[in-house]
Amino acid sequence: MAWDPILWIVFSIMNITLLGLNFYQFLGFSDLEADYLNPYELSSRVNSVIVPEYLLQGAFCILFLVTGHWFMFLLSLPPAYYNLTRYLSQQHRIDVTEVFRVLNAEKKTRIIKLGVYIVFFGLVITRTVCAGTFSAMLSFLFPNNEELDFRTSVLEF
Repeated sequence: MAWDPILWIVFSIMNITLLGLNFYQFLGFSDLEADYLNPYELSSRVNSVIVPEYLLQGAFCILFLVTGHWFMFLLSLPPAYYNLTRYLSQQHRIDVTEVFRVLNAEKKTRIIKLGVYIVFFGLVITRTVCAGTFSAMLSFLFPNNEELDFRTSVLEF
């Protein structure tokens, strides 16, 4: 019960990191489209952050599973599965010679991922505030009890 606010803060930090990594990749593709970057720079920049993004998304999903947040786990499963299939089929890297051919598809993929991560951000921030408020209310109402077990209080009646 007391770990819930800390756990949701960790989730929000992970989500902000995912948002930042994905936005960085989208910005790189936009810069290539506007001729601010050359394909070599773009591929080296994007390829350096793809695997950490995939690992962080996988950890995000697994942490929801381990902590028992089933709804959030089920919501985070499709992006993690998409990342895993791209990684296992060796399609996760940006090839310098084919970057202009896949530019629009990669930008659309990053926009969709940004939308998914923004929805997660809203859900995680809402849950962080709710967990912090609930924890503060319990510590105010029951200052002597470190852990309050609702099952025993319900069974007494």
